[in-house]
Amino acid sequence: MRSARFTLPPEKAALLAKAIAMIDKVPMDDRDTKGDVYEYLLGKLTTSGQNGQFRTPRHIIKMMVELVKPTPEDTICDPACGTAGYLVASAEYLKEHYPEIFHKPTLRKRYQGDMFQGFDFDSTMLRIATMNMLLHGIDNPIIRSQDSLSQDATTNAGQYSVVLANPPFTGSLDFDSTAKDLQAMAKTKKTELLFLALFLRLLKPGGRAAVIVPEGVLFGSSNAHKAIRKTLVEDHQLQAVISMPSGVFRPYAGVSTAVLVFTKTGAGGTERVWLYQMQADGFSLDDKRLPLGQSHQENNIPDIVNRWGKLDLEAGRKRDEQSFFVTKPELLANNYDLSINRYKEFNYKTQTVDPPEAIINDLNGLEKDIAKGLEELQGMLNELAKNSAV
Repeated sequence: MRSARFTLPPEKAALLAKAIAMIDKVPMDDRDTKGDVYEYLLGKLTTSGQNGQFRTPRHIIKMMVELVKPTPEDTICDPACGTAGYLVASAEYLKEHYPEIFHKPTLRKRYQGDMFQGFDFDSTMLRIATMNMLLHGIDNPIIRSQDSLSQDATTNAGQYSVVLANPPFTGSLDFDSTAKDLQAMAKTKKTELLFLALFLRLLKPGGRAAVIVPEGVLFGSSNAHKAIRKTLVEDHQLQAVISMPSGVFRPYAGVSTAVLVFTKTGAGGTERVWLYQMQADGFSLDDKRLPLGQSHQENNIPDIVNRWGKLDLEAGRKRDEQSFFVTKPELLANNYDLSINRYKEFNYKTQTVDPPEAIINDLNGLEKDIAKGLEELQGMLNELAKNSAV
């Protein structure tokens, strides 16, 4: 908490007292309640940081955690942790699916300590992340100040079995101080590509990742874009690309994004990639982000998780559906383009229209009707003027 400051103008003292009185009425004996209150406050953040960081929506985080399915044996890392949303969601997933964690001393010790590790270089985010973890029952989280792309970053290569992240897509980058091994994999100044290289470095063989990237990563034509996509497909196992609508991150940003799900193998393994086009996430896609219903038309997330758990049934889906498989040879033939629209088939309905002569005749008839109507209206106005004069 070094250098942390909280100042309040004297005229706001009454507001602070009112806020404390309201919070005092909330039962805080349960740790889950404290965490929920803190998450609610974080959910009210409506501006992104100067380096492009912002809070990932809770339901998107939960979906990604359910895609990688962490276990008590995993060590989970977010190298751009922000408020530690991914680490918190992973802890809650484990708490729900593996209650034995709290009954076995060795598992409980890991759960309370080095199972969850997050890095960030923003001191404010580090304080928020640490508090978030503490309030969710993780007493000794490893939340460390670190520029994960820097050459000076603490080496953690091959230490993690799960990586979950939504790295910043904008902000300043000192190319000269960027880690040389990351530049070797993706020689670029684009942070989203360098972070993909970092994720592969952090994972141990067999490690899984679910990460968010801007849509441009899927089809960008630069050498760096093609190289990182080729690496994912040829050298590791890329399993899924879930394209999300542009409104998911409003009001912070309107950029279109996608979730990449892959496993580090170092020996290939990609035979086919599952593509899914998310059209709705349960909230309106404008700046208000109002909650909608839970039908498929209003929220595709339950469908994504359900289909992910039954991927064998996806093999028979056609290219005009919401999800389908694309084979590795197809990806190779298209410069490893991962955008779903590259492979999606669209059903166009044939429409018949009248010949031009008939349309012109119809327009002439409409003009005559309009002229006749205007003439009648003018006559009515003239008659009204005469009556008014009398």
